[in-house]
Amino acid sequence: MSESNSCLYFGTVIHQRTRPRRHRLRYRVFALYADLDELSGLARALRLFSHDRAGLFSFFARDHGSGDGTPLRAWVERTLDSAGVQHDGGAIRLLCYPRILGYVFNPLSVYYCHGRGGELAAVIYEVNNTFGQRHCYVIPVETSCGGEVRQVCDKRFYVSPFIAVAGQYRFRLAPPGETISVIVNYSDDQGLLLHAAFAGSRVRLSDRMLLRGFVTHPLMTIKVMAGIHWEAAKLWRKRVPLIKRPPPPRRPVTVVRASEL
Repeated sequence: MSESNSCLYFGTVIHQRTRPRRHRLRYRVFALYADLDELSGLARALRLFSHDRAGLFSFFARDHGSGDGTPLRAWVERTLDSAGVQHDGGAIRLLCYPRILGYVFNPLSVYYCHGRGGELAAVIYEVNNTFGQRHCYVIPVETSCGGEVRQVCDKRFYVSPFIAVAGQYRFRLAPPGETISVIVNYSDDQGLLLHAAFAGSRVRLSDRMLLRGFVTHPLMTIKVMAGIHWEAAKLWRKRVPLIKRPPPPRRPVTVVRASEL
């Protein structure tokens, strides 16, 4: 196939909690950055990557969006339309982990939604918790500073048994290029509580690089889930209080209007 907009980013994830006990973790990962219009072509061109079928690496529509296998582009466009975001059929690119040997867990997936002219029109933050629930935050892009996008929204969805459903997220995104950066700072009424970040370097999406990822990051997606539970056990041993899980929001998507930014 011709030069692809899709790629892989190899990098590092950092999580740092500030209170009531300081806690920090850092681990190496790689992520798929997929143009949704290229998925079928990628599956045909690559031996190690599959679309909506089993493979060493695979991408299934049901792992995202509505969760029922609806084609993701159609789901994203409906979501943007309902949020009043003008996109005019522009590119939609998703940063996420792929399935490896049939398994994946994505704590956060990021959709970069472009207008027809190439400008970034909106970002969708898709959050999964370990209880099998999912929620999305749709935020229009009003301005950027030096290419960096900064966005804010109130927390509406239960993610961790150690953090209440209150407070506010602050997102900072560096535009995907040779490098990528996604920063999430979560604050409550006492100030900053959690800093999370992913920073990575771009490599071509090829069988060779997929194989490299499999060898250097063996069973990465399983380790993501195992790591979440291991770190939770550490927090519990540090006597960080548990927060009871409330019902999920009635609507699976939170729309942040331009007037709220």
